[in-house]
This record gives sequence, structure tokens and C-alpha cells, in this order.
Amino acid sequence: MRGLVIKNTGSWYTVRTDDGRDVESKVKGNFRLKEIRSTNPVSVGDRVDIDINNEGTAFITHIEDRKNYIIRRASNLSKQSHIIAANLDQAMLIVTVNYPITTTVFIDRFLATAEAYRVPVKMIFNKVDRYKGEEKEYLDAMMNLYTTIGYPCSTLCAKTGEGLEELKAELKDKITLLSGHSGVGKSTIINKLVPGVNLRTGDISEYHNKGMHTTTFSEMIPLPEGGYLIDTPGIKGFGTIEMETAEISHYFPEIFKFSADCKFSDCSHRHEPGCAVLKALEDNYISESRYKSYLSILEDKEEGKYREEY
Repeated sequence: MRGLVIKNTGSWYTVRTDDGRDVESKVKGNFRLKEIRSTNPVSVGDRVDIDINNEGTAFITHIEDRKNYIIRRASNLSKQSHIIAANLDQAMLIVTVNYPITTTVFIDRFLATAEAYRVPVKMIFNKVDRYKGEEKEYLDAMMNLYTTIGYPCSTLCAKTGEGLEELKAELKDKITLLSGHSGVGKSTIINKLVPGVNLRTGDISEYHNKGMHTTTFSEMIPLPEGGYLIDTPGIKGFGTIEMETAEISHYFPEIFKFSADCKFSDCSHRHEPGCAVLKALEDNYISESRYKSYLSILEDKEEGKYREEY
């Protein structure tokens, strides 16, 4: 029996079979994925084969090859990773320029991770009704920066519904990962898109202007118009693992473009003579914030550590 993993709660996985049943399933004890050191061998979005037993539950016996997946480090000290979701058509990163602030380092780590795993990303700037003056200028500058690099950007006000119809059209018949810091409004957006799903929304803790986590397990939510949304736990910081140091610049499209003209093929774009990337940075063809994000990932690699929060 074949099916799609639509929910993961601890060691149990809900598999929606091709004939439309939801079967609670477990992974056989000796079943582990090769190559990926992961805390979860199966993730939402996986296409699997299951063996149903007399009680009506099942064992997952096989995972089909993934077209892509997206990953984060399991915990601070861990060398293992946690696969957030597999077989994605797209990821949508929900960004807020304030209430809470989404830092450019967080955005760029997410984008680099998605580039590494071949997941197309769109950026949605939420809570646009709240931005005035400098915040509005910053929002426009951010949208201009990321659109120029090649990431489609749009605005949304989940509370009033402005931009919601356009979002629905982009989600139709696709498997989409919805991600972003806690507090950016993911649960509010999903509640608007899927009436009756009633996800808990967490208040922003005003004390430090960060969101409180309300989602603890990954889940695929069927959309009324067709397709699925994958709601993930609010991710505090991205561990950019499985990236080789020399590859990191490949996941920043504009840095990669200029690096072709560097004097040395193994240029790290930090101090080498004849570095075309540093020249482009100087000439404002590469933004300083993006370059800083690139350096922060490089430093993580060299120090072998993972920064929890930005």
C-alpha cells in the first residue's frame, strides 16, 4: 500500500494512502536512511510504502527517493539533522520587518539552505498594515533587494486579508512549506487559508518582541483549492549543515555570479587579491547584509558551531 506522510507526532506518522485512508504508522526499528544522519528517518511529504497489520496500524517499509528536502540541525550540540519536510514544490518564507524583526541573517540562511536543497522560495512580507515611516522604507528596500537577486516577494496582511487571494492562487495544487520566525503570523495565515483548521496563534511576548512557539510537530494541511501546506515549528535559527565551505558561495546566487571572475578558483571572497566578489561589494552590486550573512555561514563552518539565535 502506498501513501503520503501528512503528519508526524513523535514516533508515529500519519500516512494518507492512495485510496484516501489515514493510517497511523511506525518506522521499523532497523529502518534508517543511509547518508543522512537524521533524527527523523521519515518526514512529512515523503512518499512511502506501508504494511498494514490486523490492528489497523502499519509499518513503513520503504521511502521513495526524494526530489528535495529541507533540513535544520537537530539541536545546539548535535551533529545530527532534522528533516523538516520532503518533496516540496516551493517554500514560502513569512517575513516581518518588525513585530517581531526577521533579521537578514535568518532570511539568508533560510534562502541558502533552500538553494542547497533545490527548493524554490517565495518571500511573503506580513503585517504590512503596521509599518509606517522608516519601517515602510525598510520594507521597500528589502523587497527590492531580494527581488533583484531573484526571489519573488509579495506583501500580506493576514489580519485584514489583503493579499490573501493572490496567495491562494500561488498555493493551488502545490506542496508548500510555510516557514518563518515564531510570531510572524504563520498560524493566522493558515487559519485564514483553511477555515476550520483552528491552529493556535501565539501572542508576541512584548517583553522581548519575539514570538512564542505554538507548533510542535510538522503537519501537512490539505488546502480547499487543492495542494498542501506544511506548517513547521517556528524555527529560531537555521543550522546550515551538509554544506562544504567551498560550496557556500554557490548558494548566494549574486555572489556565485561574480565569483566566476575571481583570480583564484578557490577564492573565499574575504581577502584574496583579484577577488571579483569584493570588487562587486565595493561597487554596491552585492549588498552588505548578504555578504555578512555569507561570512557568518563561513565562520560557522570553520568553528564547527551553530548559532542558535539571530
